[in-house]
Amino acid sequence: MRVLLVEDNGKLAAVTHDAMRAHGFTVDHVSNAHDAEEAVATIHYDSIILDLGLPDRDGLTLIEPLRKIAPSTPLLILTARDASSSIIDALDSGADDYLCKPFVMGVLISRLRAIMRRGEPRHGTILQLGDVTFDPSQYSASVGETPLSLSRREFAALHLFLRRPNHVLSKAEVEEAIYGFDDELSSNAIEVLLHRLRKKLQAAGSALYIHNMRGIGYMLREKRP
Repeated sequence: MRVLLVEDNGKLAAVTHDAMRAHGFTVDHVSNAHDAEEAVATIHYDSIILDLGLPDRDGLTLIEPLRKIAPSTPLLILTARDASSSIIDALDSGADDYLCKPFVMGVLISRLRAIMRRGEPRHGTILQLGDVTFDPSQYSASVGETPLSLSRREFAALHLFLRRPNHVLSKAEVEEAIYGFDDELSSNAIEVLLHRLRKKLQAAGSALYIHNMRGIGYMLREKRP
């Protein structure tokens, strides 16, 4: 789950960034409206967190252009403005939710997950394919009754594949979903990551396998008999 954080307070951005990464999100941080527009035009985000007090522009005026670029991307406003008129203006402009500063980090993460679920089929938050069960809200995955011990990026990769089962994902799509702007990425990082995830699925006895479609990408499906 890749999130764009638009926040000009460096200290708050760093704390929010680290907390969200610990909960399995890949986070890109920008500090102004110009960079936010460029990021959304370039990368597909699962959600956007937008501060209204930006240095180059009122964040409220940024909602409409962001909606034109990414009309269905969940958008949460995070700001010190707590007047009812500001909340109404933001929601009427296209925001999905509004959280005032100061805030509890757990509330931010829960609200973000909630607005992201609104566009998903109403089968709850649990994802299941074959013998693998995945609960993003609890940051847990298992093969049958066997828990999987996954790193943050392994967890993000499995989540990505389970959301698009039997679908070929290009290397670029996997990179985009898992790695942020500031992450150092070696040429074989995706191959190494998916190799580790395959080994863990295999060790747990899963019938699912991440197939390497040479020159095309990767697909999660049941092993061929």
